[in-house]
Amino acid sequence: MQNITWHTHRVTKQERAQLKNQNPCVVWLTGLSGSGKSTFANALEQELVNRGFHTFLLDGDNLRCGLNRDLGFCEASRIENVRRVGEVAKLFVEAGLIVIVALIAPFKRDRDFARGLVCDNEFIEVFMDTPLSVCEERDVKGLYKKARRGEIENFTGISSAYEQPQNADITFKGSGVCVSDNVNLMLELLRQRKII
Repeated sequence: MQNITWHTHRVTKQERAQLKNQNPCVVWLTGLSGSGKSTFANALEQELVNRGFHTFLLDGDNLRCGLNRDLGFCEASRIENVRRVGEVAKLFVEAGLIVIVALIAPFKRDRDFARGLVCDNEFIEVFMDTPLSVCEERDVKGLYKKARRGEIENFTGISSAYEQPQNADITFKGSGVCVSDNVNLMLELLRQRKII
């Protein structure tokens, strides 16, 4: 880019993290609409905060109400949505936070892009593996019914592809399992990775 020079900060990511007594990372939740991403993200963040850790939750729907409200759901907009969220998550990692991202992010290349924005040990991909049939049955927002009627174009899982992660760092069943059990498993992974 022309006429732009990167400014190096005096305070480092490590110094910010040290103040918080944690190592920063991105916990990136991916899965179909209704797979349980937001429910799990909220439960995980609450448990981390209860234990004194510093977090921030980036939820896909919330971001589309502000930062990404100018984006639609065509492929180009989906790519830009993930790019922006990835860049914001990177900034929060620089601030020393544990960032939880709940975003469908249907395409592998875009999730890989987000992973590449931070160091290898700072990105944990979590796949909420909930069958389409269960997500449709839940249909909390009524979106699947609209998509089946053709009222929503490019709806992931119906008229737009979802590329399931083949090598997620951890996979959770989004149905038939207690959310708190999944949270405990996630906390154990964060301990193993020396995030907390």
